[in-house]
Amino acid sequence: MNFIAKVDPEIASLIANEEARQKEHLELIPSENFVSPAILEAQGSVLTNKYAEGYPGKKYYGGCEFVEKIEEIAIKRACDLFGADHANVQPHCGTQANMAVYFSFLKPGEKIMAMNLAHGGHLSHGSPVNFSGIFYKVIPYGVDKETEMLNYEEIYNIAAKEKPKLIVAGASAYPRFIDFQRFKEIADAVGAYLMVDMAHIAGLVAGGVHPSPVPYSDFVTSTTHKTLRGPRGAFILCRSEYASQIDKMVFPGIQGGPLMHVIAAKATCFLLASTPDFKEYARKVVENAKALAKALLERGFRLVSGGTDNHLILVDLRSFNITGKEAEKLLESVGITVNKNMIPYDPRSPFITSGIRLGTPALTTRGMGVKEMEEIADLIYKTIKNKDNPKELEKVKDRVKELCKGFPLFAW
Repeated sequence: MNFIAKVDPEIASLIANEEARQKEHLELIPSENFVSPAILEAQGSVLTNKYAEGYPGKKYYGGCEFVEKIEEIAIKRACDLFGADHANVQPHCGTQANMAVYFSFLKPGEKIMAMNLAHGGHLSHGSPVNFSGIFYKVIPYGVDKETEMLNYEEIYNIAAKEKPKLIVAGASAYPRFIDFQRFKEIADAVGAYLMVDMAHIAGLVAGGVHPSPVPYSDFVTSTTHKTLRGPRGAFILCRSEYASQIDKMVFPGIQGGPLMHVIAAKATCFLLASTPDFKEYARKVVENAKALAKALLERGFRLVSGGTDNHLILVDLRSFNITGKEAEKLLESVGITVNKNMIPYDPRSPFITSGIRLGTPALTTRGMGVKEMEEIADLIYKTIKNKDNPKELEKVKDRVKELCKGFPLFAW
């Protein structure tokens, strides 16, 4: 901070404020996490100075002898970690990773079948305001109205009728295991490619606490910054027969120069995710999510699908007479960070919502466990029950700060 404070004190001050917010708030957004100092160091390194268009051995710039080795290491580590034939580590974000797959194997107007955004899918899986919904004909599938879980027989029926070119599995707000083998059977039955977007669960897959999509998928896309606990970026895994097409579409198809400082941080991320310590971390993420879910149920909250198998929980707030938007703002005021989220068959708009989405990756990184999850559930309950009682809200806010002090941000 010394250099930026001298050059740009306005930005330095805002960075300091954000660091303080992260230290003093309970981060419960399931797509967020805290990286290690090693990853921060790699991402803030001199590698940011280097242009390196192309792939190892075929770079278009001189002076790439070291960054080529870094990229080769990142590729090998990604393949080893997930048991994949091929990896491309250049995509800047998850949406661009998905774009590379779509553009490689689909023509504009062809059919994609993917999970409805309102039921837990992702923007890049066919939302009409996203490129995926603009360029392709999207056939949505959702969750069963009663169980709020994927109904694979219904998904098969839709696929058999519509004959999509590509089926997308994966979600951003689905708290249950996804049966990738069943998705592969459906895709094979209708002659479709299968792409799995495992952005949310990549760390759980690496840690061995969620089934892996790699053996069943033609393509697997992912970010590195959620449960995988790496830098903000993405990667693609695929079968060897698709490697050339994927690589050509990432560069020069949709991107120019890769971000070598981020690729170095990805390499470190893959290394850390291969360790016994990370496997224990992944186990605790799920353990904490189940404990948080149980404690919320005991306090009268309704959870979508009744609980969780992974790192996230979707809470239906209608019985508490508060919207997701209101709850997000209220919880933020006491230092608990969540995000409003639609629940399946939500009567409210995506700008208001009837629910909130909670996750345990970031707090587990800080070292919090089952005991803390039970207390956090109670703090959420007290906040919402006392939404019009400033004195009680102040008590919650004080307790949140005390809780955070006991679990330093970079202690791990």
